[in-house]
Amino acid sequence: MLYEAIEILREQLANYLNNTGLGSDKVALDSIAHFIDNPKNDNEALDDKVIISLLSLQEETSLKNQRNMSFQNGSPVYTNNPVNVHAYILFTCNRSDYAFSLRSLAAVIAFFQGKSIFNHKNTVFTRNTQVMRDVKEFYFTLDLYTPTFEELNYIWSMHGGKAYPAALYKLNLLSLEREHSLFEGVPLSQVNKEYKHIN
Repeated sequence: MLYEAIEILREQLANYLNNTGLGSDKVALDSIAHFIDNPKNDNEALDDKVIISLLSLQEETSLKNQRNMSFQNGSPVYTNNPVNVHAYILFTCNRSDYAFSLRSLAAVIAFFQGKSIFNHKNTVFTRNTQVMRDVKEFYFTLDLYTPTFEELNYIWSMHGGKAYPAALYKLNLLSLEREHSLFEGVPLSQVNKEYKHIN
């Protein structure tokens, strides 16, 4: 659900920028490092865009030790627990000029201020690929994350040293799991009613 969640955000934000007059098809899902490393060549897809990049993942360890068992055809099926993660998403505004980048950044913040909860009931998205057609129920939230100046320096140094107008959001909480059972138990067929007397 990692790619699917970010793609839903990309489409929702693109629609908002279009509706507010900041341009159509102006949000791209890519690594900002691809633009910073080589801004002059082969980056037309990232020119004049708001670029959404996955910065980091953080596991939610408090959910690791829950028992993960379900029943299929009357038999208990045991699986590994899902990996629950928070995703740190960087929204970098690489618009045609600096002022327009600042306007786009303000629009990004305004959009998530107005809608910070995303689920299958309040979000309509395009299902034009098999991956997106497979998305059923989902729920995640976004919180604005404010890094320190030291963290900002590290983030931009890691991506090539050039800073752009950007906002960092923490996406909570994604559950990553594949369909793989560890083993199946035997269904309970009878209960032993004999009791031993304790002296």
